[in-house]
Amino acid sequence: MATTFLASPESATDASHGPRLDHKLHPAGRWIFFGVLFAGIAYAAYSIFTDTANVGEGLALGTFAFLGLALLIALGFEFVNGFHDTANAVATVIYTHSLPAPVAVVWSGCCNLLGVLLSSGAVAYTIVTLLPVDLILHVGSNAGFAMIFALLFAAVLWNLGTWYVGLPNSSSHALIGSVLGVGFANQLIAANTGGTSGVDWSQALNVFKGLFFSPLMGFAGALALLWLMKRVIRNPKLYAEPEGQTPPPPGIRALLIGTCTAVSFFHGSNDGQKGMGLIMLILIGCAPTAYALNRTMPERDMPAFVQTANQAAGAFRAHAGDAPDGTVDAARTTLTKALRVREVLSPQVFGAIDTLSRDVSQRIEGYGTLQKVPAAATPNLRNDMYLALDTIKLAVKDKDKASKTFAPAELKSINSYATNLEHGTRYIPYWVKIIVAIALGLGTMIGWKRIVVTVGERIGKTHLTYGMGAAAEIVAAATIAGADFIAVPVSTTHILTSGVAGASVANGAGLQITTLRNMALAWVLTLPAAMALSGGLYWLMLTLFGLSHHV
Repeated sequence: MATTFLASPESATDASHGPRLDHKLHPAGRWIFFGVLFAGIAYAAYSIFTDTANVGEGLALGTFAFLGLALLIALGFEFVNGFHDTANAVATVIYTHSLPAPVAVVWSGCCNLLGVLLSSGAVAYTIVTLLPVDLILHVGSNAGFAMIFALLFAAVLWNLGTWYVGLPNSSSHALIGSVLGVGFANQLIAANTGGTSGVDWSQALNVFKGLFFSPLMGFAGALALLWLMKRVIRNPKLYAEPEGQTPPPPGIRALLIGTCTAVSFFHGSNDGQKGMGLIMLILIGCAPTAYALNRTMPERDMPAFVQTANQAAGAFRAHAGDAPDGTVDAARTTLTKALRVREVLSPQVFGAIDTLSRDVSQRIEGYGTLQKVPAAATPNLRNDMYLALDTIKLAVKDKDKASKTFAPAELKSINSYATNLEHGTRYIPYWVKIIVAIALGLGTMIGWKRIVVTVGERIGKTHLTYGMGAAAEIVAAATIAGADFIAVPVSTTHILTSGVAGASVANGAGLQITTLRNMALAWVLTLPAAMALSGGLYWLMLTLFGLSHHV
């Protein structure tokens, strides 16, 4: 595989119609690059110091250093993600001479940055919820820290390895495989602790569907779109190859720059959230008082929070039957066991949700706002809210069963309560978005040549035409935007490269089987390889440092 992709990127410039990929960076560019990088790191350090000081949570020097190291590795993942994945977005504008390579990568980096800043954050917690429940609830434990470092190292190592051989691999696959590997390893190590120590395979299946079907959508969509374009848009220039180094006509050039912009933006909005989720895990583990609860929720929202909690508790109590009113500790135990076996539609569980939810509402009502929750009470309150939320989401996941169990008004109250619990426990500070945006944007501007050459030269047998590039990127942008809407992580790499392949077929260009075979191998092997890497690193860390997996 390596010999196929290790050809020098500059070889693409030999042909008269090939783009220039050997532009020298202006000295001022280096200063700007490192200036932005260090400014981002300084801003993150200042934000952490300010946030922890505001809640009276002073961090010891060792904890602060540990937090800094973990954040640098997480940002390193997003940096690698930038130059690994975003090269796919700029390949079309570079190989059609719509933009010079330096301008294209800077523009794409800025669009990635904007996409991250405007993202919702929903995809971030889709990734996080793949982790074992016990590690999420106790992310500040030894096993929790080993988990974070193992999955980060595994994802970064796999990404760097595939980039080195010029293989368009998916950062999403690498990260999700790393997450699943840690969960599976934790389940094997903690064999007798039940389901919360392992992977939520039902949630993983939903993620797998997005990762599996999105490239197929990219291939079929680009093929169909280019076929339709040829029959509706009768401009022969749109389907021609570039002439030497001449840029395309203005209209076509605007189209290609627009599609590159859209892919870059939506890549940032989807892929950037993966780093956000990891950073939130790190922050919650190292500084729980400041980050375990959403202390930015306004005080005016608290009465509604308490009201929906009590209404939802009443709805569950109405279906609890003769289940006795137990203690809060007993309710926690019941819900934890129910999550282990994935069976929550029972009177005992409904009674436990009622007990725990009323206790949560009383505590929040007593504090008046999440901002006033004291340091000592923060971890317990966050864990109880998280436990109630996960149980409720599982209870209403099957809409048919839920509608047979609860009345419409009860379901409305339950869903409103779940939404408030999400707002209270699953949030992302804006400074986290900013530093992830900086890492992803700067990463876009480094190391892009290897992947660009693969996409531009080694998928189809002929040179990329304007129409092929436009069709592939329109479909890619639409697919990623749809995935954002339903909070599903997808692979920009596999969607766009499969789109280029589909457009090549529609154009009669043919496909280079060797490249497609290697890309397919990367698609198939990334998940198990990343799982093995992260699982092995997790076990190694627990063994070498004598850490306990018990949380």
